[in-house]
Amino acid sequence: MVSVENERQASCGTVRLAHLSDIHVSAPRLGWQRADWFNKRLAAWFNFRCLGRRFRFRHGEEVLGILVEDLRTRGIDHVIFSGDATALGFEEELRRAVEELRVGDVAGGLAVPGNHDYCTVPAAASGIFERYFAPWQRGERIDGAIYPFAQKVGHAWLVAVNSCTGNRWAWDAGGSVGREQLARLERLLAELTPGPRILVTHYPVCLANGKPERRTHGLRDLDDVVRIAAAGGVKLWLHGHRHGPYCIDKPTLAPFPVVCAGSATQTGCWSYSEYTLDGNAIAILRRTFDPESRSFQDVAETRLMM
Repeated sequence: MVSVENERQASCGTVRLAHLSDIHVSAPRLGWQRADWFNKRLAAWFNFRCLGRRFRFRHGEEVLGILVEDLRTRGIDHVIFSGDATALGFEEELRRAVEELRVGDVAGGLAVPGNHDYCTVPAAASGIFERYFAPWQRGERIDGAIYPFAQKVGHAWLVAVNSCTGNRWAWDAGGSVGREQLARLERLLAELTPGPRILVTHYPVCLANGKPERRTHGLRDLDDVVRIAAAGGVKLWLHGHRHGPYCIDKPTLAPFPVVCAGSATQTGCWSYSEYTLDGNAIAILRRTFDPESRSFQDVAETRLMM
């Protein structure tokens, strides 16, 4: 436990965070196996190649490079990545994604997987996302389990939760935290020292209009996660999954604000969020890529109390 004076001093600190998501990196050679033609990956590939996803991310590599350089000039203390590094969950895509994000060169980072990274049941079970993003998965844990984990950044706690599962059916893009991870999350939140708690996961609490995601595209045990997060002092929920960015101060489905970073690299959406924490106040700045200047520009700012 910290003293009252130390807690007061910690609450006065300023922390700068960058939050990006859903970059959907692919690679020229993907390492297809025979089993991939009989699971969800085939449908995901058809969506990528034939239904427009590859076209929507046609400038992704270039924009991601500009974004990474932008972060180097912004005085960021910590990078938050909320999943979907890949298009199809192949190891070759993960390798390329961490290289482009320069994960090994950036000590201050946090990453959770997205449903595309866990595209199939074998991909989710393989642990390849966790191996490649290991530098951004250091933190406080319960009983040595990978998830959840927490990182102290200044006076704030970032709490990473894995909400993704490998799914079998082509139409199922839903996720779940699960009973065991929920129990660990409850214990972890109770054991953390004082400070604002910010939960990071891939799936949202709600859509931009405040309505819930449909079951096959959202978090199946959302109510349980929200309940445990609220009881554990979480003051802000950060996520990706939806490619259009949004911020909801008072959602009907949770007692804390939610922020979607949107996709950092999808044409027309390409944006990321920058957070400045000053005590219990937070300024949320959305920065969007401008094709004419080939740079990221400030678009909108929101101020909240946590």
